[in-house]
Amino acid sequence: MAGASGLIGSALVRSLRADGHEVVRLVRRAAHGAGEVCWDPAGQYVDTAGLAGCDAVVNLAGAGIGDRRWTAAYKREIRDSRVLGTAALAEAVAALPDPPRVFVSGSALGFYGDTGDRVVDEDAPPGDGFLPSLCVEWEEAAAPAREAGVRTVFPRTGLVVARGGGAWGRLFPLFGAGLGGRLGDGRQYWSFIALHDEVAAIRFLMDTEGLTGPFNLTAPDPLTNREITAAMARVLRRPALFPVPSPVLRAALGELAGDVLGSQRVVPKRLLESGFTFAFPGIEDAIRAA
Repeated sequence: MAGASGLIGSALVRSLRADGHEVVRLVRRAAHGAGEVCWDPAGQYVDTAGLAGCDAVVNLAGAGIGDRRWTAAYKREIRDSRVLGTAALAEAVAALPDPPRVFVSGSALGFYGDTGDRVVDEDAPPGDGFLPSLCVEWEEAAAPAREAGVRTVFPRTGLVVARGGGAWGRLFPLFGAGLGGRLGDGRQYWSFIALHDEVAAIRFLMDTEGLTGPFNLTAPDPLTNREITAAMARVLRRPALFPVPSPVLRAALGELAGDVLGSQRVVPKRLLESGFTFAFPGIEDAIRAA
């Protein structure tokens, strides 16, 4: 697994190990013991000997989308950390004499861009802008594994409801302190997923033979930022009296503000059709679980 120390990766590692699976982490330094494999995504290097005999390769690595302001240099880092890393892993998987049965290559709902009020599923084309073009290139980088006959799936992840990181990791302290509020006019749709369901969905994609291609990992009913703000206030029993105006967000975040204020009403059509069941489909349950 690449990206095993991130929010989703660390939760997935815990889940797999709890069920008795052996997880080997890809690390960007010298490997320490049998539980680690050295790789250098920027240098397109993977110690393929460390992948021998694995059942699945999972790639969740990538620089944080919201960790810094989007300068030209940081956008390049976001892109390279995903595209180059995926290409290196896909080529390593394809080169194995006994390849894994599945390659899970992370992606994101950023593929669709701003969809406004329109409901979109996996059949929708990519949108316009930095994140859609990044996601297209990111998924295309997995081609060597797919062409080698390895079942390849792309979990397009939504906003993960969790306390330990990601967007929600920043929201919980604010709302807990009574400083929460809607972002902009609050009418933009947020496609969210509980961390528990995110992990369960990735494992479902890993384990279910025949599933290939993109799968939206998001709860069945996206809500507006205004509705989610109200739900956070109810569950945490705190007021939500501090909206952040759009001009303030744009001044603080630069180009990234367009995605914070953008609307994505994405549904998990293929995941539901494949038989996956959400444990926390509603926003209040997802917040309580976090």
